[in-house]
Amino acid sequence: MYLTLTESTNEYILPKEIQQVRQIFRRSVGSRTGNGTGGTVFEPFNLAYANTYLLSSTNMGGLLTYELFSQYQELVGKMFGSYINFTWHPQSHKIIIHQRPRGEESVMLQVYNSKPDFAIVDDVYSGQWIKDYALANCKMMLGQARSKFGQIAGPQGGTQLNGTALITEAQTEMEKLMEDLKTGITTQGWGWITG
Repeated sequence: MYLTLTESTNEYILPKEIQQVRQIFRRSVGSRTGNGTGGTVFEPFNLAYANTYLLSSTNMGGLLTYELFSQYQELVGKMFGSYINFTWHPQSHKIIIHQRPRGEESVMLQVYNSKPDFAIVDDVYSGQWIKDYALANCKMMLGQARSKFGQIAGPQGGTQLNGTALITEAQTEMEKLMEDLKTGITTQGWGWITG
């Protein structure tokens, strides 16, 4: 998600669906100047370096040189404000920025948020499981309603109801679906499990 930092404001309340904030990304290498831009958005040195050493890597430089330059840039960012330190309070959904913002700046937050109900039902992996579990619950309710009466009276002796058979079938399906959740079957999108 994106968050706009305002000048001299350290505390922000995030939406309720946000569960965890992992990291804050700035648009640049970082600068704490008071001009409100939040640092240089376009860095010509990085572009020239990539052009010189990567596009003509057979003559000079190469991937190792670029990797060393990237590590240098990361270290400079840690030292001079490219990374924003913060504290996240999940109970109050409050994020506290440790440095005082010196101007308005838009930052990107890496967050974990809860999926809304419509997204879970439409999900290709979880949607089918939810539909199957809902069907098993419906069979259980129908079986309980039918098991109250053994049969329905009719002109030719009545009709037997299958209440107990529906309850047994529903319990079996629900147990199987719960076991599928525990074992992480591949149709649920769990992928490989190591350990």
